[in-house]
Amino acid sequence: MKEFKITYFFDEEHYIRRFIHVESQEKAEALIQSEREQYVTFTDSRGIYHELHTSNVRVIQISEYHRIDKSKKTVN
Repeated sequence: MKEFKITYFFDEEHYIRRFIHVESQEKAEALIQSEREQYVTFTDSRGIYHELHTSNVRVIQISEYHRIDKSKKTVN
């Protein structure tokens, strides 16, 4: 599974990010397209619940995300 970052932009200053796990970019795009004109709900990594209607979104971006393990520290 790959991780994808989806960013919903409402205007130039307001956006919400969501992370999903699917097999490919094509599957991520198909999911977003299937959610058009309906409510999307999810809880983010901070435990905050989000509910948005996709018709209120101006732009949606999808990109593969490569998570960095911040717990590993490098010693110089």
